[in-house]
Amino acid sequence: MGLKMLPVMLAACWSVSSVAAGGSQAVDKAALDTQIKQLEQLHQQYQSELEKLQQTRLGYEQSLEAADEESLSSLKAMMERVSIFGFFRAKYDHDDQEPVGSGANNKHFYMDLEGKMKVSEDWNANFQIETRKGYTVSQSWRKGDNGSSDQDGTLQRIWVEGRPGGVGVTLGTKWWGYGFQAVPFGHAADGIQLDYDIVPEWNAKAFWLRPRQGDLVTMPNSSDISIVGANLTGSLTDDLQTSLTFATNDNYNDDQKMDRMGAFELQYKLTDDILLRGAFAMTNADHHNTSQEYRIDYKDTDLAQVGSYGIYLRYIDFRRYGDYSHDDEWGSLPSDARGGILGVKYVLFKNVVWETFYSVQERDRAGSFEPGAYRHLFRTQIDFHF
Repeated sequence: MGLKMLPVMLAACWSVSSVAAGGSQAVDKAALDTQIKQLEQLHQQYQSELEKLQQTRLGYEQSLEAADEESLSSLKAMMERVSIFGFFRAKYDHDDQEPVGSGANNKHFYMDLEGKMKVSEDWNANFQIETRKGYTVSQSWRKGDNGSSDQDGTLQRIWVEGRPGGVGVTLGTKWWGYGFQAVPFGHAADGIQLDYDIVPEWNAKAFWLRPRQGDLVTMPNSSDISIVGANLTGSLTDDLQTSLTFATNDNYNDDQKMDRMGAFELQYKLTDDILLRGAFAMTNADHHNTSQEYRIDYKDTDLAQVGSYGIYLRYIDFRRYGDYSHDDEWGSLPSDARGGILGVKYVLFKNVVWETFYSVQERDRAGSFEPGAYRHLFRTQIDFHF
């Protein structure tokens, strides 16, 4: 209707202009009043329609904004349900030949890719993929093949973890480590673990594990056994923590040389920059049945702080059957070895850390391959964390 009145409005405007131009003509006051009234009516009408259009536009913009906020909220919620992280490593070893050292086996590129997916407020599903690519051909697992199979060093681990009712549950295939330095056990296994915070700063764990990924560092035929055990970790003071581990295992025909193991560990923050750690493990094997590791750390790296560094000194004494399978850290901590390690870590760039160490180790005190041999290992590596 407003458009139909447009000619009337234009005519009224023309009439007013004509009156102003012809000031000598007589003015019909009644006609002018009528035209003014018509213009006021048109103004009110179009003002009302303009306000309606403005309200329509505002409502449209608000609906778009609400839709965008909903989409962003959905996207944010989806992203928060999944997190991906890990690191890429380039590593070089200068080592003695096997069996005293690892030879060229640890000259490799490596990637650790891990993911955590939120199932609910109580549960997460996890995966880990490790890919190791040796860049030299003289590596023992190739068995005469100088090529580089895409399957070399690729492992996939899957597990769930949750805390329903305050009880921690971990179920699946993963790398498990116990103690502050993984001396009692540090290896991949299928298994289940339950844990519970007894009191603040004290946690108890019960676990059942079936090792995988080849034989354990100290146990042959490990895929044929199950390990059942418990761990208690907590704080004695603000600066002193302890960890106790006890476990039993199958020992068919005495293949494992042991069926019980216990470990005691301490960790003490001497100053803001100095951390002391010590671990002692013992099995019921007839001989060579203890493992020890002592470590001093001065400072530590912060991946977000370029120039941060850490220096460490370690003493190891791993007897042939002294634990269930300590973490061998890519062959640098084998069983039946005693010696020292001096290393340094330095953050070159944000999330990029360089580490180098030198180790001298006495090997084969059990007399199984070369009694009294000494190993000299130099390792340097760069990790790119993401």
